[in-house]
Amino acid sequence: MNQDQLKQLVGQAAVAYVPAGQVLGVGTGSTVDCFIDALAADIAAGRLAIPGAVSSSERSTQRLQKAGIPVLDASAVERLAVYIDGADEIDHQGFMVKGGGAALTREKIVADLADRFVCIADASKLVQTLGKFPLPVEIIPMAAAQLTRRFAALGGSATLRAGVVTDNGGHILDVTGLSITDPLAFEAEVSQWPGVVTVGVFARHKAQVCLLGAADGVKTLTF
Repeated sequence: MNQDQLKQLVGQAAVAYVPAGQVLGVGTGSTVDCFIDALAADIAAGRLAIPGAVSSSERSTQRLQKAGIPVLDASAVERLAVYIDGADEIDHQGFMVKGGGAALTREKIVADLADRFVCIADASKLVQTLGKFPLPVEIIPMAAAQLTRRFAALGGSATLRAGVVTDNGGHILDVTGLSITDPLAFEAEVSQWPGVVTVGVFARHKAQVCLLGAADGVKTLTF
């Protein structure tokens, strides 16, 4: 199977993790698009009923609404049973790098509401150590130069993602050359730097389950 087929496979598998009758947290990205389509098909067929979803991006909001799934504001819910989202990288402890789609801040907000994070990804996203994928960092624009210098001091090379403005009005730095061996400490440190809105390391909000699409089917990893 090619990568698109693997994304469809894990998107369909993730529907089994959606609790009937409860509001769902929905992430962003091409794999999540496949999940939304599979979710909509189950709802249309009468196999599942949910009151709505909290979305992490305008992109996912539009897809959910087009499928007839009500989208609720995050402020309207106190908790979510589950949040389903993809990852750019995930390690064997469930720590992730996210933000390739520039939605990392809202993704982390919605993940914080959820009791459980279910990551959906193809097998190419599983790594031993985070850092091969360029680390996205949402920033306040005026801090770009000084944050670039701070990442350089860690051995990283930060580049402003050209032409990208997030749903929050922020900019994205993509940082290469890092090896993130202690994701929890790294996330805590970088999150304190002035000008950082959100760093794309999801360590505090790590996955509890990963549905990994492989050539021989969906593998379920638990952390």
